[in-house]
Amino acid sequence: MAIKALLKTWESEGHSPLSQRDYCLRLTIHDLARLRALHEMYPARCEDDLLRELISAALDEIEGLLPYREGSQVVARDELGDPIFEDVGPSRQFYELTRKHLKTLQEEAGQN
Repeated sequence: MAIKALLKTWESEGHSPLSQRDYCLRLTIHDLARLRALHEMYPARCEDDLLRELISAALDEIEGLLPYREGSQVVARDELGDPIFEDVGPSRQFYELTRKHLKTLQEEAGQN
């Protein structure tokens, strides 16, 4: 989800399943002030929800910015018949590692 879309999301309900693990982090005073400002603007969302959604949006944005690197293997052809080469860059690595960890976490949670 793009960070721009968060404002619309914060005005609605709906949550994804949560992990079983808690994380603790220290924020700078400036970031904490901004978090509290958001909470005051969107009181239906607790600070934990706001942080969770901000982290999710930032990860989505990072994923979209990871570069594609063309490999040598043709994996498909486009509508004009031109080759589409495999991605051997960090975007593919991030996607594969995310899938690996998601599978492990779902198995731990009994969600298979």
